[in-house]
Amino acid sequence: MTTLVNKPPIWFWIVSVIALIWNGMGVHGYLSQAYETAAYTDTYTTDQLEVMNNLPAWYTALFAIAVFSGALGCLLLLIRKKTAKLFLILSFIAATIQMIYFLFIADLNGVDFSANKIMAYIIIVFAAFLVWFAKHSASKRWIN
Repeated sequence: MTTLVNKPPIWFWIVSVIALIWNGMGVHGYLSQAYETAAYTDTYTTDQLEVMNNLPAWYTALFAIAVFSGALGCLLLLIRKKTAKLFLILSFIAATIQMIYFLFIADLNGVDFSANKIMAYIIIVFAAFLVWFAKHSASKRWIN
């Protein structure tokens, strides 16, 4: 049995490339944090770094799962594979759990993370959008 695949519109490619760049920045952020590069340590105050270094290991694991599955999902979108949806759902779940913990549960010791909190909401919304986008693309048969 063959699957009919429709040619996606130009905006599909634009959104997919932007999504890959977004997730690529997430991968960079994860690697910078994991290896404590100057790009990471210069971004935060000493107090912020102490809080970040004391987050649980599972939190960091969720960060890795979110960004790497998101990047892989976006690559799969670009090569028009339906499995992109599964990786983007995994990315959404991992990112949402991670951000909910950061926003509402983590003990931040009174350290100001205002910009990070705004970004946390943006991450959840963008991850949810990518899940919708993959489902929409599959329903339109732009991916198989």
